[in-house]
Amino acid sequence: MSTHAHPLLRMLLMVSLLAACTALSACDNPLFREKSYLTRPISEEELRRIEAIDLAQQSRSAPETIEQAAERVIKEVVQPATAPATVILTIEDVRAAALENNLDLKVEVLNPPIAQADVDAERAKFESVFFANARRSVTDSPATLGTEGSQSTFDSYGLGVDIPLRTGGIATVQLPLSRSETNNTFALLNPAYSSDVELSISQPLLRNAGVNVNTHSIRVVEYNKSIIDAQTKLEAIRILAEAERAYWRLFAATRELRVRQEQYELAVTQLERARRRVNAGDVAPIEVTRSESGVADTLRGIIIASAAVQRLQRDLKRIMNREDLPLNGPTALEIGTEAAPVSFDLDADALADFAVSNRMEMLEEELRIAIASSTVDFARNQKLPLVTLDYTYRINGLGSSYSESFDQIPPHSFEDWSVGVNAQIPIGNEAAKAGYHQAVLQRMQRLATKTQREAAIRQEVYNALDTLQEDWQRILAARQSAILAGRTYQAEQRQFDVGARTSTDVLDAATNLADAQSQEIIALADYQISQIDIAFATGTLLGRERVRWDADMQMLIEEPQEQQPIAPPPPPPATQPGA
Repeated sequence: MSTHAHPLLRMLLMVSLLAACTALSACDNPLFREKSYLTRPISEEELRRIEAIDLAQQSRSAPETIEQAAERVIKEVVQPATAPATVILTIEDVRAAALENNLDLKVEVLNPPIAQADVDAERAKFESVFFANARRSVTDSPATLGTEGSQSTFDSYGLGVDIPLRTGGIATVQLPLSRSETNNTFALLNPAYSSDVELSISQPLLRNAGVNVNTHSIRVVEYNKSIIDAQTKLEAIRILAEAERAYWRLFAATRELRVRQEQYELAVTQLERARRRVNAGDVAPIEVTRSESGVADTLRGIIIASAAVQRLQRDLKRIMNREDLPLNGPTALEIGTEAAPVSFDLDADALADFAVSNRMEMLEEELRIAIASSTVDFARNQKLPLVTLDYTYRINGLGSSYSESFDQIPPHSFEDWSVGVNAQIPIGNEAAKAGYHQAVLQRMQRLATKTQREAAIRQEVYNALDTLQEDWQRILAARQSAILAGRTYQAEQRQFDVGARTSTDVLDAATNLADAQSQEIIALADYQISQIDIAFATGTLLGRERVRWDADMQMLIEEPQEQQPIAPPPPPPATQPGA
């Protein structure tokens, strides 16, 4: 038996340990150092002071007055010094660029892998756990009898594996080892070594018992992962649909700008015609003034249309996010896909049924109902009493060395076992009852939400079809209006040439012609957007190309395939008499 350290030495050892810990905390030690996650320091002044900006100081050139800028603006708008570089884009180019580069889409496609990590973490609840432990205990207590030991040293070690069971229990296999030494003169083995093999199982019988209950949390995260997948698909459809809408809005803006430029040219032509007639003495000089006023009015339309084109080009560039098309770059976007409207005879009910079966919102509701149903079963189980069956089996080995103690294990000379039951029955059990009642109500709520969402989807499809038909009628009406406005303008020109009309009448006719052409362009763009809205309402993409993403969340466009018309659902089977 080794002698124990002097109390003064033990006290000095404790003081030394405290001093060492204090020194480590003062040093640059990772264990005692707090890490900052900011990329830069943030001061209180930065958070509490609002900066000011002077636009005159930020201007790259000296600010101009209206009079100074008027002539320059006319030249820049009507006759730009240099034509910007252009890129011709088709609707397919926009979709491909959005799939490859769109930042919103890149953010969304990260959600499924994040959700998959939650699934992997929850599935790991049934992973086995290896454990090891070691402990030394030294006792020094007075004894009343000479046959008792007053000083002892006990060393214990352990190796084992905890195995969670899908039925809710846990099985443990371990190898406990120990060494004991005492000053008791009557000890048979001193020191004594023990080596045991132990198997224990703890299994709930009512509450938390069964595979279905213990896999509830895994099912929930798996269903949530599917919900995330559905939401990601829905967001991808939304982003691609928005890219196509932005394309057709830009189509309308560029054509509108072209119409306003043509209107300006007509106004300039009328001004030249008025000047010729004034010089010939056929009309009063006021006609020149009227024509100049018309030219100024058309210039305003060009400025507004040009600004709209710039904004919509920037919007489309942001969606495409191509490196060769920076947001504020000088490259202009030119529409490469022309609108070619044709009428459709679509089955509203068939499309609505298809939308209900295909929309990701309905799949999401089905998954949420499944989660609610699983939660109801889990909450029902939680109302049961907690009854646990425990069983332990142990083979003991003892000797003057570890080798001798291990030799006693194979013959099973010394065996222990125990079995027991523990029960906990809440008095009242109100918490579990309330949880079960809440789960039932939430499931009823999800069922009602599913019915409500189905009605909303059907209404969305019907509204989109009505809008499509309305836009088609608008195209027909606007085209007829543009034809008649063109004839009216030509007639007003002829009347002006013979002195029967003024320049104001001609310019008004030119304005009406431009407005009618603009309405036709807007109707064409809206008709294309209405088709996109129908596809979005049914949870699809317009056209024949399909989009999918691989295991690495890379968006890919599949080759176009022939599609079968969407057929109405079959009628329900006839009920037989007496059934």
